[in-house]
Amino acid sequence: MTVAFLESPHQILIQDVPLPEPQAGDVRVRLTQTGICGSDVHLFLGHRLLANRTSIGHEGLGYIDKIGPGVVGRSLGERVVIEPNIPCRRCRFCQAGKGNICINKRVVGQTEPGCFAQYVVLPAEFCPPVPDSISDTDAVTIEPTAVALHALLASSAKPGDSIAVIGLGAIGLLLTHVALAFGYRVFVTELNPGKVRLAESLGATALCPTGTPDEQVSHLADRWLAEEVYAVFECAGTAATASLATAAAPRGSEVVLVGLAEKPAQFTPLKIAREGITIVPSIIYDHPVDFKRTLRLIESGIIRPGFIVSRHMPLHDLQVALELASEGNESKIVITIP
Repeated sequence: MTVAFLESPHQILIQDVPLPEPQAGDVRVRLTQTGICGSDVHLFLGHRLLANRTSIGHEGLGYIDKIGPGVVGRSLGERVVIEPNIPCRRCRFCQAGKGNICINKRVVGQTEPGCFAQYVVLPAEFCPPVPDSISDTDAVTIEPTAVALHALLASSAKPGDSIAVIGLGAIGLLLTHVALAFGYRVFVTELNPGKVRLAESLGATALCPTGTPDEQVSHLADRWLAEEVYAVFECAGTAATASLATAAAPRGSEVVLVGLAEKPAQFTPLKIAREGITIVPSIIYDHPVDFKRTLRLIESGIIRPGFIVSRHMPLHDLQVALELASEGNESKIVITIP
């Protein structure tokens, strides 16, 4: 089969390797499409390093091609989406129902072979079936939509409340879309004007202050307070925006950390304590509930996350696709796999 390996930062190598075989409990999936995630871009740019040479990519869609021993209730040709984070079920976090922070978690595209390839082998339960009524375009965005849904549900904000979203990458846009579909009022902050326009077309209100950092904090703090913003979702994944979120958060609100900034951010403990601000972490999703919820929301027509796809490119152009994605102007590039 054909696989795209990340050889080193900024270097993708396309190679043919032996076809993997499913073991007990596994299925082999013939992939047709894989979305590029922000984490793929960080790996490509060398911001995060892999312990071993591997293929990256985890937002996969395809069909069951082979079924391993012991798998029941699945069929060849069944269309499935990849759920790429596999908790161990044994550590104390898994035992407490927190598999999303499992210390032994297997991650497709990092610790496990990724989805920028023609085939991938995974435990059957991590390849949920996709109903025929869901389009391929919506289906290939299920994984990042589950991330956005999990983040929204991590907050105490309820439909009808006002929320703020900082950063309109794929997760920020999907969170905006899901929240609007549920009846939240959404205020967005983003530097890229094209992504601001996309969020506004969904029904969001843009608040994009300019000036010094202190002036930006002041402007957002005043508007968020006036609009009774209940929760601020930091989706940009930078130390600066995490600092901005906590500095401008209204009294009594929550700051939900969705972006994955790796550098230290700053906050003022006195403000957090005196104003009763809660900092809420959100990472990936809970298995299997968040994927099931996402599938049902799409199947029912409540959300249509495929709007996020801005470009399709073939697997052999993955190098160029990752370079384009790193520029930040695409909302979601999807790789088609021959």
